[in-house]
Amino acid sequence: MTSSTQLRAAIVGSTGYGGVELIRLLQSHPYVTVTSVISSSTAGTPIAEGFPHLNEICTDLLDGIDVELIRSKADVVFLATPNGISMKLAPDFLAAGLKVIDLSGDFRLKNGDTYQEWYKHEPAPSEWVERAVYGLAEVYGEQVVGSDFISNPGCFTTTSLLALYPAVKAGWIDPDSIIIDAKSGVSGAGRGASFGTHYSEINENFKAYKINKHQHIPEIEQVLSEAAGRSVITTFTTHLVPMTRGIMATSYATMTEKRKASEFVELYRQFYEGRSFVRIYDDGKWPATKFVYGSNYCDIGFSVDERTGRITIISVTDNLVKGAAGQAIQNLNLSMGWDETLGLQFTPVYP
Repeated sequence: MTSSTQLRAAIVGSTGYGGVELIRLLQSHPYVTVTSVISSSTAGTPIAEGFPHLNEICTDLLDGIDVELIRSKADVVFLATPNGISMKLAPDFLAAGLKVIDLSGDFRLKNGDTYQEWYKHEPAPSEWVERAVYGLAEVYGEQVVGSDFISNPGCFTTTSLLALYPAVKAGWIDPDSIIIDAKSGVSGAGRGASFGTHYSEINENFKAYKINKHQHIPEIEQVLSEAAGRSVITTFTTHLVPMTRGIMATSYATMTEKRKASEFVELYRQFYEGRSFVRIYDDGKWPATKFVYGSNYCDIGFSVDERTGRITIISVTDNLVKGAAGQAIQNLNLSMGWDETLGLQFTPVYP
């Protein structure tokens, strides 16, 4: 397919935050048209009925999950579904000749036992897990090119790995010393109602959750182990903050030798050279979630503590864009051989 050909896209899970964000972002894509929005729970109703911000933008009725119907309407399927659902759907869509980009965690972990331990249910069949390309675009982009099955990384994972991968790969930090302190807005918990995200519980509150139990831990360790060439175990804690969007990951690690923050700046700029969505801050400057709000950017800054021999790396993303829908579109672009920025060339919302 050439860039002049319009690609038809279906979105399964269109009524979740990730699915709705895909609809919004794809409106700006020059080569993609959303031709099917899918929800098993509200099929037959207009998508804009539940999401008035889509009035006059997306007027489609929601489809049910019907492989033959979707095959007749689409070339690519985005699976913005809860964990455990995509593994039941992806094989049928792939067998029907559709490209599949999965935003859930079902195909991220290559070890089935690890998946069952952290996700608490049976893993997908190994042949499908092995087929899925892990779509951390700035690290595995070459593998994404030409792929018909892409597993989109998690939001915390993306934010943490982009901050740590170059230093681990270069041997500049001790992987065993890594501590990641991550904070997310409430949209990261999904659209479903829950006690923990009730307004009265989250407003004017700041709390840790899933301490040492978050499912993104083995995903982070899987990639860092590959970078280090040996097994890596990290300390990772997530926090919920009273804002809608955004992730900040503050990562700490012991340096393998004395270095200045400016050296890390140069290392990272070389590593991410030519990649449009990672912005490396000058020494002495650090990012904030507001600087990436509504965008596909990941911003990274550094501070070296000469007293302790440790480095602090601060990274921020919008969890619904770079952490989900935006990176999924970036992976679609790469898989098609297009410029990875197509449909994603917009500035963050500020203030």
